[in-house]
This record gives sequence, structure tokens and C-alpha cells, in this order.
Amino acid sequence: MPLDGGATVLDLGAGTGKLTLVLAGRYAHVVAVEPLDELRAVLAERVREADVRAGAAESIPLGDASVDAVFAAQAFHWFANDTAVGEIARVLRPGGVLALLWNVRNGTPSVPAAYNERIEALHDAGRPEPPDEDLLERFPFGERCQEAVEHEQVIARDDVLALAASASWIAMRDDRGEILAELGDLLPPGEYVFPWRCELTWMTRFSD
Repeated sequence: MPLDGGATVLDLGAGTGKLTLVLAGRYAHVVAVEPLDELRAVLAERVREADVRAGAAESIPLGDASVDAVFAAQAFHWFANDTAVGEIARVLRPGGVLALLWNVRNGTPSVPAAYNERIEALHDAGRPEPPDEDLLERFPFGERCQEAVEHEQVIARDDVLALAASASWIAMRDDRGEILAELGDLLPPGEYVFPWRCELTWMTRFSD
């Protein structure tokens, strides 16, 4: 992507700051916007060098043309609407970059079969509708560029359950607590290997 180390970047829907931490090691100034108080508290503690702000994608607390890039990791489906994309275009400088990142499964994780089967059933029952294919084309963004990187993640039981809890197709359920308790019963203590493919889609903002 056309970004140098002196860039000012925004992590939008930053959650607990996993991507924010990576960005802070690469770019001079990192702003992290997260609407949920409990997640933002973890984020502020984890990435103290970031400028952490309360806010939502539909009303980004930044001035016009104030950042060189907007990153959204595992978050764009929460705000894939015209208002939010208009806000992203507003805060991006001409020539700035919108980068959308997704971790997708690249094989079967080393969790028990019963846990994996339950997760897949929950995903199939509750996954959100894909974003409007024409959404980004209604705004001043150029050609989409795509890249992918394969990697493995080794995580402990509590982090596996936290990963499940963060999925929109679980987080939005009325019976979320019961579902997470059920998943906990299916997952013994230990460490588990998750094979992933990180898919990156990025595009450049041009002048209006």
C-alpha cells in the first residue's frame, strides 16, 4: 500500500486493539475509534501510544482530510452503509487509503470436533448479509487491490472463547450468554492452533 512510516492512520472499530498495536509499530500517529466502553478500556491499556477515542463509523470524531489511511479489521460488516463510508471518505486525504482486512479460516482448527461443528452451525445460521457490492463504488475510491497472507495462530482456551464471543453472528444473539456457556463446556483447557488466511482489500481515495 502507498503509505510511509510518517503516516497518520485510523483504526476504525478498533475493538481491543489487536490491529492498533501492529499499526502503532509501523506508523507515526495512530488514532483508534471504538464505540464500546469495555473494549475501548482494554484498547487504551494495550496500546498506550495510540490516540484512543470514543465514536462510531457513522460519526467519526476527526476533521476533514485528517488521516492518510483508514483500517477496518474484521469490522466493516458492522458499518457497511452509506453514512459510514461517507464519513470514511470525509476523513481521508486525497490519495489516502481505505484498507479492509479479514481473517478467514484456512483449514480446520485443532479444537474438539464437537466444538467446531457447533461453531460452524452457529455461523451458518447467523452470518450477516454480505455488504452491498456497489457500496464503495458510490464514493470517491479507485480500483480495488487485493492481497492475502497465510498464517497460524496458537491461542489458549479463554482466547478461543473470546474469539467466538466477538463474532457478530454470536454477539448479536439474544441467547449469547447461553451459547458461550455451551461452547465453554465443549472446549477443554489447553492451546489450540487456528490456520488463517488474512485477506486485504485496499483502495485509494481520489479527489471529489
